[in-house]
Amino acid sequence: MTEEKKTNFIREIIEEDLKTNKWGGRVHTRFPPEPNGYLHIGHAKSILLNYGLARDYKGKFNLRFDDTNPEKEEQEYVDSIIEDVKWLGADFEDRILFASDYFEQMYQYAVDLINKGNAYVCDLSADGIRETRGTLTEPGKESPYRNRSVEENLNLFERMRNGEFPNGAKTLRAKIDMASANFNLRDPIMYRIVHSEHHRQGSDWCIYPTYDWAHGLEDSIEGITHSICTLEFENHRPLYDWYLNQLGIYHPQQIEFARLNLNYTVMSKRKLLQLVKESYVDGWDDPRMPTISAYRRRGYTPESIRSFSDIIGVAKRDALTDISLLEFAIRDDLNKRAQRVMAVLKPLKVVITNYPEEKVEDLNAVNNPEDEKSGYRTIPFCSEIFIEQSDFMEDPPKKYFRLVPGGEVRLKYAYVIKCEEVIKSSSGEILELRCTYDPETRSGTGTSARKVKGTIHWVSARHSIDAEVRLYDRLFNIEDPAADDNWLEHINPDSLEIVKNSKLEPSLKNARTRVNYQFERLGYFCVDSKYSNEHSLVFNRTVTLKDTWAKLNKS
Repeated sequence: MTEEKKTNFIREIIEEDLKTNKWGGRVHTRFPPEPNGYLHIGHAKSILLNYGLARDYKGKFNLRFDDTNPEKEEQEYVDSIIEDVKWLGADFEDRILFASDYFEQMYQYAVDLINKGNAYVCDLSADGIRETRGTLTEPGKESPYRNRSVEENLNLFERMRNGEFPNGAKTLRAKIDMASANFNLRDPIMYRIVHSEHHRQGSDWCIYPTYDWAHGLEDSIEGITHSICTLEFENHRPLYDWYLNQLGIYHPQQIEFARLNLNYTVMSKRKLLQLVKESYVDGWDDPRMPTISAYRRRGYTPESIRSFSDIIGVAKRDALTDISLLEFAIRDDLNKRAQRVMAVLKPLKVVITNYPEEKVEDLNAVNNPEDEKSGYRTIPFCSEIFIEQSDFMEDPPKKYFRLVPGGEVRLKYAYVIKCEEVIKSSSGEILELRCTYDPETRSGTGTSARKVKGTIHWVSARHSIDAEVRLYDRLFNIEDPAADDNWLEHINPDSLEIVKNSKLEPSLKNARTRVNYQFERLGYFCVDSKYSNEHSLVFNRTVTLKDTWAKLNKS
């Protein structure tokens, strides 16, 4: 991608800073996730943006965990985030950092504010603080504890740290302006009491910094130059500025950009956690989820996500991005790299009556027509094959160019066959087709000038391997489920179809996870890393060959 295409307002800011030597020629960015859930596609955009800026301007990129809430954070989330960031290709080198590493320094900063008369210990409950914050048209009311002496505040804050008070008994608040039009400046909470084990600090602390207190300090401590946040933090910037200015410490520049919102998707961690906890999905990595781990399991590639991030660019206003753009990026990438194979998801047996019963031919098949270096493979052909049930109809509609009674169709890489007889059960179910083949029509031999309109895929019945195939679709059936209070009612009942006893060509016997395949005419698939094992082969559909939802929306 050219530099011109990558230009955005953040890059323009950085380039101007480099011209004026604002940061001494440095560019230092970070990605600061809270380890309270798995990362989703919106986080991927932020990771790639921050890392891409550091890479392109020969700077540094930090992975920093904002682990300030021990009640919701787990080591499992830390591990998953590290794996996701590495998988996306964002190189943080050895800079895995944690807010908890700075707890003592943050505490001393708080003591500094108390000494300056800019912070106080408040005994109001959470409800009491909420009730005195005021409204959009009315100022807040000052806490009755706002004018405690510096000495009393220092004493109480130290006792809070020493664990003398129960949860919720006291908070440390900044003394700013209860009449400010910006609610974030109405004496915000800096510390709260939480008697809970921390995943890294254990029981060393029982007071924890709020996100707003920690956020700017972490960037300052690490020497971040450009603190890139999503738009919801724009109103918090004056608070971060106030803290840093009052402390007189290094002051990074915060820049806000529009977060990624995908249609037919929810991106809220709270909602994603609810889907997991209430078993609407099969864990954080369920391929219907918008998490990076789910995309990885589904067969998405880091290259395709990076391409998607480039396509949507960096904006200043929030908007709903069409998920079809993501699916386009996946198809575009997999079309170039995925090996073509043949698989029959819902098999119908075909017996070729005039083909020698014991004969087996090895036919040449192209691995990927988009890649000249991909070469060929051989696939076995014999008198018994499987085709898709949907590739045969007794009473077809117009422009149906597949197999019909008395009709002909070409088997890809093989021969033209003609349906001579339909075998049914006593209940009328189609059990088998009896066909004949034309030996002069073998593909690639150049011996037959006869053409037929339809070409279908197939697998040898004697050589095929069994597999379960999971057909994933969009989890929600309305465009903006997050906008509806009853969002769970819009879960797509057809978001997962499990197809048992599918038949695959034998080359897939040793298929590996994180290797993508195009099942001819069906879509892109990969081995499921969660349920496949030596006894059972399970494939996930990554994406269809075409945007079927676009067709549905036009109908």
